[in-house]
Amino acid sequence: MQCTYISIPQVEHTNAVVLSRPAWLWGAEMGANEHGVCVGNEAVWTKEPVNPEEALLGMDLVRLGLERGDSARAALNVITALLEQFGQGGACRETSEPFSYHNTFLLVDRQEAWVLETAGKLWAAQKVTEGVKNISNQLTIDFEISAEHPDLRSVAQAQGWWSGEGDFSFTAVFSPDHPPARMEMAKQRYRGGTALLQQHNGSVTAEVMMSILRDKASGICMDSEGFRTTGSMVSILPRNPNMPCVHFLTATPDPSRSVFKPFIFSESVRPVSMVMSPQYGPGDPVRTLPRFQHQVDRKHELYKAHQMANTSSDAGVSLQDTMRYLESQCLEEIEAMLRGEVQGQELGDLFFDCVDAEIKFYQ
Repeated sequence: MQCTYISIPQVEHTNAVVLSRPAWLWGAEMGANEHGVCVGNEAVWTKEPVNPEEALLGMDLVRLGLERGDSARAALNVITALLEQFGQGGACRETSEPFSYHNTFLLVDRQEAWVLETAGKLWAAQKVTEGVKNISNQLTIDFEISAEHPDLRSVAQAQGWWSGEGDFSFTAVFSPDHPPARMEMAKQRYRGGTALLQQHNGSVTAEVMMSILRDKASGICMDSEGFRTTGSMVSILPRNPNMPCVHFLTATPDPSRSVFKPFIFSESVRPVSMVMSPQYGPGDPVRTLPRFQHQVDRKHELYKAHQMANTSSDAGVSLQDTMRYLESQCLEEIEAMLRGEVQGQELGDLFFDCVDAEIKFYQ
């Protein structure tokens, strides 16, 4: 099967997935599967050198973990096995200028949550058993290592990064001595995210998560200096396996002016072409060598309508308030359904109907 840059063997069975992804690549920045597994990734730099050669992207690994893993731990095992077999590397953005990195991952399901952090083919994982946890372009696993690459400590010792004595901190050992500026800048965002989550520890709801993702003071929601939060996702994963998981996706950038729309896996999910980017086939600049020699328009219908909406005018502010009210009403109805107070109807059309309504409001 063809990933962004390389081909790998396909497996006999893959899961149904919903993905939020940069349109130019095969993988995804975040997503969920039919078993209630959610995975997202972040860029990180370590003492291990970044591989400029084309291999699997971290975003390919997100999608592969979702397609092949029926639990968070199974997805983690998929990612680490493929990482060891094929490595990670290649251009991580749609430009001819070199830009590559290693990856950290959040993996959750109805019962468990994991953080996976990588350095080349090496990795460490932490099972999150209490409290809150976030990632943001930083290594965060200290001494609480639940699983690791078998050669992790021997490589660190051979490189002179660890003495071989005492406790082993993945963050202390593998964080670069001279991190890139964007990794230093992300420290504030990481601390801000931790603080916002801790404020709601024990009472985190979908509404709380949406407000955190919209927070600009912390740097979590970005829309300046060339950086923009390109998409956001919040998932409700009931522990009761008889209740559906609900995944709210914006499908548009800057969550402070976007709408979270619910998606639920069902036997008859209606395709939503309005949030699918144009395809350019063999002539796509990501597929022709040398890559990225020209740009193409990858904007989908909802993206275009969203970008055209002027939210700075009085009418735009009123539209924004209306959209936020409808979002809150939808959230209340979803939560009532999960409490068993109302029956969910036509779940396969839910995301389609919300996207369609949003476009009509913009028009």
